[in-house]
Amino acid sequence: MTEEILRVEGISKSFGAIRALSDVSLTLHKGELLAIIGDNGAGKSTLLKIIAGVYPPDSGKIFLEKKEVRFRSPMDARKAGIEMVFQDFMLCPDLNVTQNVFLGREIVSGEFLNYKIMKKILREKLKELKFDIPSIEKKVRFLSGGQQQMVAILRTLMFDPKVLLLDEPTANLSAGASEEVMNFVKQLIRTRMIGGIYVAHDLNAIIKYSDRILVMRSGRIIAEKMPEETNPVELVRLMRL
Repeated sequence: MTEEILRVEGISKSFGAIRALSDVSLTLHKGELLAIIGDNGAGKSTLLKIIAGVYPPDSGKIFLEKKEVRFRSPMDARKAGIEMVFQDFMLCPDLNVTQNVFLGREIVSGEFLNYKIMKKILREKLKELKFDIPSIEKKVRFLSGGQQQMVAILRTLMFDPKVLLLDEPTANLSAGASEEVMNFVKQLIRTRMIGGIYVAHDLNAIIKYSDRILVMRSGRIIAEKMPEETNPVELVRLMRL
């Protein structure tokens, strides 16, 4: 196993009387795509949002590259190198690709936004990642679902993350677009040796793309499986025991 990039220990979280997470611990390694599965309400998305700084944990610790970190906001997590891609893409449809990629992190020269520099940086990143997109001037509303999700992922990659969190990244995509996105993600994680955590309901895709699978139920991790040693039937049984 490669070097540890992220570790969470004893994470718990409640929303009023609802216990969303109970003493959750996991370790993520460089170059690994870790899948987390479970029925709705199992705590998957809550766990990712705690790692991403969206929610503070009630208890527990987060370690990034073996150093304890505490995030008060998603911006804190981003500055530390943790990026999250949400199910709904979080894009502005009437802005073009460049504007969406740099949204909230625009490059300013004097008092003005420097789109010339932003476009140059974006084109270099597209070439580096071998990412095919029709035009960086195109409004994202005119891109396919798969291309929009790739733009959402690209936005996180512009700032060289150490950990990439993906919450149902292909839920709204066609089978072909889903495969394109996940192949891109898997190659990216392997070649850049970053860590990835992938939450999804498609168990066949989970088995195909992940390096390791954690099963959650009622806010706890109750099983760990290697993809080559399991199947969808067993995973469903574990989720619903």
